[in-house]
Amino acid sequence: MACVGVFVAYLPVTTVSASLPAIQRALNASTSQLSWVSDAFVLPMAALILTAGVFGDVHGRKKVYQAGLALSALGAVVALCAPNVQVVWAGQALAGLGSAALLPTTLALISHAVPDPRERGRFIGLWATSLTAALALGPVIAGVILDHFDWRWIYLLPVPASLAALACAARLLTDSRAPGSRRLDWPGQLTAALAITALVYGIIEGGAESFTDVKVMVALSTAAVAAVAFVMVERTSSSPMLDLTLFRSPAFTATTLIAMISFLGLIGFFFALSLYFGMVQRLSTLEAAWRLLTVSSVPLVLGAPVGRLVHRVSPRLLIPGGLLIGSAALLSLTTIDADTSFGSLAWRLALLGLGMAFVITPMTATAVSSVPFHQAGMAAAGNNAFRQVGAALGPAVLGALLSTRAVDALPGHLTDAGLTGRTVQHVTAVAEQGGTGAVAGIDLGADTPRVLGALSEAFLDGLHLCLIVAAVLTLLAAAVGVVLLRRPQRTAPPAAAGPGAKGHDTAPSLTGNRIGG
Repeated sequence: MACVGVFVAYLPVTTVSASLPAIQRALNASTSQLSWVSDAFVLPMAALILTAGVFGDVHGRKKVYQAGLALSALGAVVALCAPNVQVVWAGQALAGLGSAALLPTTLALISHAVPDPRERGRFIGLWATSLTAALALGPVIAGVILDHFDWRWIYLLPVPASLAALACAARLLTDSRAPGSRRLDWPGQLTAALAITALVYGIIEGGAESFTDVKVMVALSTAAVAAVAFVMVERTSSSPMLDLTLFRSPAFTATTLIAMISFLGLIGFFFALSLYFGMVQRLSTLEAAWRLLTVSSVPLVLGAPVGRLVHRVSPRLLIPGGLLIGSAALLSLTTIDADTSFGSLAWRLALLGLGMAFVITPMTATAVSSVPFHQAGMAAAGNNAFRQVGAALGPAVLGALLSTRAVDALPGHLTDAGLTGRTVQHVTAVAEQGGTGAVAGIDLGADTPRVLGALSEAFLDGLHLCLIVAAVLTLLAAAVGVVLLRRPQRTAPPAAAGPGAKGHDTAPSLTGNRIGG
């Protein structure tokens, strides 16, 4: 049920990402509005994962798991009926709330059923494989649907999948709670949600308008103040949402930073790549899906085998090694242009997938195993929260870089294409007002092919900048891993609770089983 839950949670990520060009065309959305289609899902997921983890610990993980499935289905129904981009945002936000409930509870369910960290790595490998399967199948599902039906039908599959899982969970899943007397930390939740929301809003609007705009500066200042307030609240809380003593473990600190930094680069890259396939190479959604599948199929195949390596090979080798491979793949993609063939693209995308395979499972397993057993749920929620903060910032940061660079480069490429005077001024004004997507929809008669050619070249300038930034971020994450990760200390596992264990978690605290602690 944990694998089914994480599949449902992550299915909207790439299903929607692959459909962004179709959504943009159908709803006449600007680049910043398109960024919010992705971020409306990721933002509530990032802001509320920690709260969902506490709810599960206090009220029962099965209940929170079922609530997550119900919200995922409801969000899909709302987006399925959306007449405009604002209603799509609302549906995405509801689905994001569902995913926020599912992610920490699925890992906590595994930690409860499999308390031995060495054995748990194999199950987390299966969990990571299910996550990757959702990322892999999403674009293909979207491509098949968009070739035959309206874009709204991409939201159909999560509805029966969530309802079927909900029915199975009611019969098959046993409940569990964390030991002790945890309670909800509302001051921590409010300050965390405010910090994350204000930060992402400020970056998206700053990229679309200007970072000197008053509302952008207010948003970023609010994010900074709320972040400081969150730290102060959590340090004095008797029942913190995120126990800051977790960061005394270098391995937990490392995996948290790596999750945020690497997902900022990777999710931002997927956002930019989906637009490249649609706007530059003029591919259908299904054609783009097969190319995106090249990235996600490698970690899908390698997820379980890598899970078995987690307690045999030091995470200090696995995680930075995977990040270095990913960074090399991103840098190799900086040479692509409008005519790059699938064969030339495939090996680079497969290389990126190979790097991801050596990061996702070890990163999650290390975060959970690097803290005392009774804090495994909080550690999983914290790692997922920072991962989703990075995922929310990815489209915002790289989308802003892409749009700004492309708009700045467009006049020069229009001139190089032989266009002059009023045409260049008109196209540039459209780009500055509505982004590159607006330029793709204008009709200038005989000049249209040259305008689209110039647009593709300007977009490639922005894409190359995004790839360099994503590669640098991945290298930074690798450096964090080298500095902070240590070889795990081998200790005797606790008494197994067993898959059928019920009630409260009763396994002893694994205070001796800390990676780098």
